[in-house]
Amino acid sequence: MGELLRRYWTPALLVSELPAPDSDPVRVRLLGEDLVAFRDTNGRVGLIQENCPHRGASLYFGRNEECGLRCPYHGWKFDADGACVDMPSEPPNSVFKDKVKATAYPTHESGGIVWTYMGPADKITPFRDFGTESLEPDQVAATKLNTPCNWVQAMEGNLDTSHISWLHQWNGVDDIPDDGSDKPGYPSNAMSWKFWKHDRAPRLEIEDTWYGFKYVGIRDTPNGHKHVRMSAFVFPYNTVIASVPFSTQHGLFVPIDDHNTWRYSFSTRVNPGLQEVGGTNLFALSPFEFGPAEVGRNGIIPRRYTAENDYGIDREEQRNVTYSGVREFISQDFMVTESMGPIYDRTQEKLGTSDKAIIRMRRLLLAAARSVADGGEPPAVAQDLDYKSIRSAEKILEPDEDWRVLGTADDPMVQKYDAGNARVPVAGS
Repeated sequence: MGELLRRYWTPALLVSELPAPDSDPVRVRLLGEDLVAFRDTNGRVGLIQENCPHRGASLYFGRNEECGLRCPYHGWKFDADGACVDMPSEPPNSVFKDKVKATAYPTHESGGIVWTYMGPADKITPFRDFGTESLEPDQVAATKLNTPCNWVQAMEGNLDTSHISWLHQWNGVDDIPDDGSDKPGYPSNAMSWKFWKHDRAPRLEIEDTWYGFKYVGIRDTPNGHKHVRMSAFVFPYNTVIASVPFSTQHGLFVPIDDHNTWRYSFSTRVNPGLQEVGGTNLFALSPFEFGPAEVGRNGIIPRRYTAENDYGIDREEQRNVTYSGVREFISQDFMVTESMGPIYDRTQEKLGTSDKAIIRMRRLLLAAARSVADGGEPPAVAQDLDYKSIRSAEKILEPDEDWRVLGTADDPMVQKYDAGNARVPVAGS
């Protein structure tokens, strides 16, 4: 599986962590490797092994100067390609430095993220542009936060459409007034809360796609209509979660190692806010807390609630206000995925019909890993694929409407907002 993951361009850190040329180096642990990132004098980002090839001192403590990172132990200096460009502890006429190279990985900045490719050099894949390449610096919105559990374990929370009817519920949902949007078309975000609570056992349908798969959780509304939440899984660790009317925002679950994960989020389009559908922001009605960094989609999100403080659970709130008793929304997810342990023994699971998407994701990943091990190419990395076309959606269907059209180029709502210079709505995302 590690070899499969290395065949994709992977988030290494946020651009904001390396704000200026010759700024402080940053430790990066990625796919089980300890690395150091630095922005050189010309603004180029280097990502090299943390331990100096000389005697193993950490280059995190190095001097970032004049287009290279200089080890503080003996002054050996390495550029962004890992080449040793100066070895002042050796005689002036020595050519030893020309024989020394630090492990270095190529980098690419896009959408507020520094991406890297860690696979075989002769197998390098094209950078997948989900829409970030065309964003101006002031349009970029990327975040990350740490979760101490296995990456697949963390990702499964995003691919579980059933749990929003349980883990994320709150008692005030019953008091939300009916605004008339319980009918075919796009409901308000307020009514979505009511649908999720009204039908707490969604039926799942899945369609395999070139990028992985998309699937819906189908619920009956109080008025007897068919409500669908359609989300997408994109090889190898991207999710695009259902939103009214549709969304292109990606969440990525990037392995630090087997037991720790960076949870990235980035926007792929310029989003002006709510437009015509959705109405009030999805979370504006709820009693849940949100950190400023998460709301602003900018930077490293600090963890206020962790296992050490039981995720801030309040048993009185659990009895009277929210289903989980955990005030912060995202910490509700952390509570359940991290409490499984760093990596759960899957032989102990008893999977049901609501786990269809998780089962499909696991099977696809395992099949892709085996294919790469046998000499095949990883899925969803071809140059001519339209990564910007990947979308999620949420809607109440007409009696004869096919959910598989939602979010595609044939979807009238996509045509409306993607035509010309129109902007994509992000109601409730």
